[in-house]
Amino acid sequence: QKKRRAATARRQHLKSAMLQLAATEIEKEAAAKEVEKQNYLAEHCPPLSLPGSMQELQDLCRKLHSKIESVDEERYDIEVKLQKTNKELEDLSLKLFDLKGKFKRPPLRRVRMSADAMLRALLGSKHKVCMDLRANLKQVKKEDTEKEKDLRDVGDWRKNIEEKSGMEGRKKMFEAGE
Repeated sequence: QKKRRAATARRQHLKSAMLQLAATEIEKEAAAKEVEKQNYLAEHCPPLSLPGSMQELQDLCRKLHSKIESVDEERYDIEVKLQKTNKELEDLSLKLFDLKGKFKRPPLRRVRMSADAMLRALLGSKHKVCMDLRANLKQVKKEDTEKEKDLRDVGDWRKNIEEKSGMEGRKKMFEAGE
């Protein structure tokens, strides 16, 4: 038990020491970011000095507007680049996913739905056309083939058998063979 207590105490001491180090590192990073921000602002944004005359104020406004326009152009260009790279990343990740072949098809439920209901679900209130698929089919007349005529002429199979049974039927078959 003493070993366990010592090990847990040591572990807790190490954990607290690591947390203290992490906290000091976070503070250092925040201070460094602040210094970097101040340096950037000092470099790119000189202190504002308001001139006294109207002409100088107008010149200052023109300069500021031109800077704003250039910054907006840069921002727009960067946004377009970002969108383009995001699209390329999506395409490449899809290709990678396809190459891996580990795409799991989601389980689909069977839904019995008519064509009208499906169009209504897809198009909403815009759907007015009735999808009666059999309405547009052509009417085709069935032509009688020779086999069907033969079958009709033969008629009921029982009559044929009764006619062929006995001596009279054999005589008819013999005469038909000649």
